[in-house]
Amino acid sequence: MEIKVRLFATLREGRGKEIMVSLGDNPTTQMIIDQLNIKAEDVAILLINGRDGSMSKVLEETDVVSIFPPVGGG
Repeated sequence: MEIKVRLFATLREGRGKEIMVSLGDNPTTQMIIDQLNIKAEDVAILLINGRDGSMSKVLEETDVVSIFPPVGGG
């Protein structure tokens, strides 16, 4: 199954802005994080179809996962 993933800010480096991730049956957002080699502490906001998501959420092929890193600034 392929899931559309949108990455933001520093998470795009070496990965791209929007990618399709191939996963097996019953894919979770944690599986996406693992496959993309993103550290858990580098995920500040996780959205599934524009709504709050969790690492254990089982995804459907039509889902869009957006991952944001912590952002600092002033």
